[in-house]
Amino acid sequence: MKNFISASQISRTELDDIFNLTDKIKKNKKKYSNLLKGYVISTLFFEPSTRTRLSFESAILRLGAGLISTENARENASAKKGESLEDTIRIVQGYSDMIVMRHFDNDAAERAVKVAKVPIINAGSGGGEHPTQALLDLYTIRQYKGKIDNIKIAILGDLKYGRTAHSLIKLLCLYNNITVYGFPVHGLELQENYKNFLKNNNVTYIECKSLNEIPYDVDFIYQTRVQKERLEDKNLEIEDIILNKENFKRFSEKTFLMHPLPRVNEISTDLDDDNRSIFFEQAHNGLYTRMALILTLMKDFYNNKWRKNERAY
Repeated sequence: MKNFISASQISRTELDDIFNLTDKIKKNKKKYSNLLKGYVISTLFFEPSTRTRLSFESAILRLGAGLISTENARENASAKKGESLEDTIRIVQGYSDMIVMRHFDNDAAERAVKVAKVPIINAGSGGGEHPTQALLDLYTIRQYKGKIDNIKIAILGDLKYGRTAHSLIKLLCLYNNITVYGFPVHGLELQENYKNFLKNNNVTYIECKSLNEIPYDVDFIYQTRVQKERLEDKNLEIEDIILNKENFKRFSEKTFLMHPLPRVNEISTDLDDDNRSIFFEQAHNGLYTRMALILTLMKDFYNNKWRKNERAY
């Protein structure tokens, strides 16, 4: 694997390798601190980001690579002058050994890969996918349940434009006996192509109309915010699905609450001290899974050019 632009391109074996490497990095960050010394990685963000951009940049620096970065490239880079994405990639790859990119177009990562001569990581593409978020989500699920097979997960909120949910669905399809309960905001239901993807991969999908239709012993609830910036009708009034201390009581003590963040009001702050709320730890896992992903892609693309440090890897 030399790029990571979609959750559909990775195998279960490759996921296991990345998760095992993530475990090693979490236990001993210093051991991996200079593996990419002498390399330069670019972060190219055409949309706002806090967790994704900072965790990637921290991962890059912790691995010993140099970093060049642009935030809000839609306004602050040559794209504002009319430069195509393809030309931007052709230029930036001349300055760096890998490009981490977030873009507002759904097909941006695919377009970038077609012209790139360095590895590309999709850090979020429009309302399409966010595959590295799905990596840390799945790693967190494994961390708390010790497995991924045989789980039941409810995905709430914006299932139409929620790119984190789209990528998570694709990764879940690699595992056995998975049940997904979808509880979408009205008008933001999961699109048919994703429902068909689940069905074709033997994942049970059950759409719910209320919290009460979700089993009390579901393993995970994955709450998402409404992607209001992607709504075709910007004046559309949306009634959020809000989780709070009171309505979360109906779920088991072994039901964990996740969120890709940022949250607005869809998870009340009165759940922050609930030991089932794991969304902040989930976000921090992004550092380690992204370190593991960067190492894996660099190793595959550059064919172990840092052999003197190979033993540490």
